[in-house]
Formats: sequence, structure tokens, C-alpha cells
Amino acid sequence: MKQLLISTPVGPLGSGLGGGIDLTLSNAARSQISRGHEVTIVAPQGSHLPDLSVVEIPGNLQIPAQTQARNSTIDLPADSVLANMFEYARQVQHNYDVILHFTYDWLPFFLTPFFETPIAHFVSMGSMTDAMDSAIARIYANHPESIAFCTRTQAATFPFVGNDPICLTGGLDLDLYRFQAKAGDSLAWVGRIAPEKGIEDAIAAVDWLGIPLKIFGNIQDAAYWQAVQARHPKAPIEYGGFLETRDLQAAIGNCRALLLTSHWVEAFGNVAIEALACGVPVISSRCGGPEEIVTDGEVGFLFDVADVDGLVTAIGQIGMINRQACRTLAEREYSLEAFGDRIEHWLQRVIH
Repeated sequence: MKQLLISTPVGPLGSGLGGGIDLTLSNAARSQISRGHEVTIVAPQGSHLPDLSVVEIPGNLQIPAQTQARNSTIDLPADSVLANMFEYARQVQHNYDVILHFTYDWLPFFLTPFFETPIAHFVSMGSMTDAMDSAIARIYANHPESIAFCTRTQAATFPFVGNDPICLTGGLDLDLYRFQAKAGDSLAWVGRIAPEKGIEDAIAAVDWLGIPLKIFGNIQDAAYWQAVQARHPKAPIEYGGFLETRDLQAAIGNCRALLLTSHWVEAFGNVAIEALACGVPVISSRCGGPEEIVTDGEVGFLFDVADVDGLVTAIGQIGMINRQACRTLAEREYSLEAFGDRIEHWLQRVIH
């Protein structure tokens, strides 16, 4: 197949602004190339993915959906990079067998009937706004096979989705992640620093326990980040910035556990499977996708959203987890080969 992949319009690939989509799109592309398919990526200007063909499109970035209210109206800035990316796709569509987009936005769903080349929709977040729900529902009603989700938990947030949604989960090039059998003293937290990610719970827990916490990710909400630090001025935290895959796996690989403290429904949880690939147990709030990744008591623990006491208790039990079991799960369920197989079968269904 000749595949055209369209990236998120909220930031350039590699910037961290798109969250887990950067890694998902990159691994999706690599998984398809390894199977002999031709892949071209369309992304905002400034994007860079080593060894992949990227067409950079100029334009103004889109407002992230998670910052909008439930009843927000459709917003399209002047000289929108989203509109520009799909105009480019319209012009070159006949060079491709399928268009796969990772843009959680209304416009691609609206434009689908006007394209001649099939469009596959990878929905990367749960239900966020009424406008998005309506746009997805219109396509789903006629062509449910053209829409894929990350996990069943995420898919269930949309009231119109049936009992058997297409779920792709995720996958990694496991050769990039080194298993580390022994843990150091620190815990880790990885993600966008924004209110819905709940980093205040992780900081409150380590402030109470006195355990060092390494923090990695893009600071999306600087005021929120400053307020959290002000509430815990003596917490043993260290901010390490936004790291690329090779540096991130090296930084978190010897940590005792990865803390996921989300306050919203996570669609999947790439950082969870990255940690598991290094042998690092995952302690996660019951927040969507990670609930399907983390088997409680086997590769980590689950606690109720915003329950700091529950998080503290889970941290105290982390020595019970076998780090080799974490790596084994990543190899069995989340390899690049398994991910590529799921994507390939789905795209064949969309085309036919």
C-alpha cells in the first residue's frame, strides 16, 4: 500500500506538544515501512522524524481539544495548519491507496465524504466535546470500520460506539529500550505537564514519602506547573525536560516505578509500555487505557483517580513486582510487529 499519514495539528512532531501521538505516528509509520508499504507523513512545519519522509506544512496551530469546554464551538484559526494539511492531502490523494490521520479534530471527519481516496480515522482521545462526538458519529454510523480507537475503555466514552470497536493499542521498537533488572532509588513521572495529567498527586506522594521523583515532559501549562511547585516547595523532585526516546528510556530505566496520575480518561498510555519495556513497573490511576495495560499486582498497581493515599500505598508495595514480567508483557503485546499487524489489517479493511 501507499499510505499518507497526517499528523496532529497542535504542534510539530518532536516538540512534545502532541503528547503520545508523536511516538504513535512514528512507530505506526515504521511498522508499515518494515512490511514493504510506502509511507509519507504530513505534519506541521518544524517537524522532524529521522529516516522518515515528512512533508512540512506551514500554518497556525490548532487549539488542543483537552483545553476546550464540552460545548465549545468549532474553531479554525486563519491560515490553519490543519486545513492546509488536508488541502495538500486533497491535491495528492490519488497518489495513495489510503489516508490515515491522527488529528483529533472536527475537520477531517467533515471532509471525508469529499475525498475519493479512503480515509482511516485513528481517534487518539476519549470523548471531549459535543462537536467532535457528532462529527465522529456521522462517519461511524455509515463506515464503522474506518474508525479505530486505542483501547476499549477509550472507545466506550463515545455513546454511539458498538460492542466490538477496532482497537489498535500501541507498539514500540523494543530494540530501543534496554531492560534494566535492578532499580535505583528514584521514581519517574512522564507526560505533558497540564492539569488533566494530575502531576500534583505524584509530587504530593513523594513529598510525604521523601522519595526522589524524576519528571520528564513538555510544560504545556506553565502557570499550573509553578502553582504545583509552590504548594510543595521542599518536595524531592527533579525536572529533566522533554527527552527523545533513546534518552528517555535511559533516564527512566533504573527507576523504581513510573507514576501515572491522570485525572482524565487516557486513550492509551505510551509511556506505560515504554516503562514496561525497560522493566519498570507502572503505578497508574484508574484512568482509561492504562487500566487495560497494567494488570494490578503483576506489572504494577492501580489506584483511584486523585487518591494520593492509594498512590502512597502502591509505592510502598512496588518491591513485589518482578521487573522481568514487565519486559515480557511489552514483548508479548506491544512489539512493533504486533502493532504493525493490527494497523495493516485495519487499513486493508478500510480500503476494501
